[in-house]
Amino acid sequence: MTRASATKAALAADVWRRLFDFLISGSERRTRVLAKYGLTPNDSRALHTLDRREGRTMRALASAWACDASNATWIVDRLEARGLAERRSKPGDRRVRLVVLTAAGARTLQRVRAAMYEAPPELLSLSVEELESLRLVLEKLPAGKPEAPDRATGPVKHT
Repeated sequence: MTRASATKAALAADVWRRLFDFLISGSERRTRVLAKYGLTPNDSRALHTLDRREGRTMRALASAWACDASNATWIVDRLEARGLAERRSKPGDRRVRLVVLTAAGARTLQRVRAAMYEAPPELLSLSVEELESLRLVLEKLPAGKPEAPDRATGPVKHT
């Protein structure tokens, strides 16, 4: 490894550490938002995965959530009991059950996203110029690109 690449790797590691620590430091805020809606982190992850129109099988959900099928079933059971998700038969094959987001689930997801997307005080303390620079850099990262309109809740507004 050349000195320049070692320096760049060290710099990237420092930047990542700072971003990671900043995100982790917001866990209490995320927990409060989820508690307001009676959700667990797994419930939130599930809501973000589900769609109003396109159902997903339990196997696909378990794979997406990196858990076993019994845990995915338990999560869906919780959401279904609250009216946030429902199981439907797959058109053309009633043996296959698909999980979809309900209208109440889509509304809850939209509210959770709105609350989670509120800028924390640490970002609000930055100048407009600093925020613009940060946004430009983050847009270069895959997760930093603005979301496409969500089929479950409509367009995500970035202000």
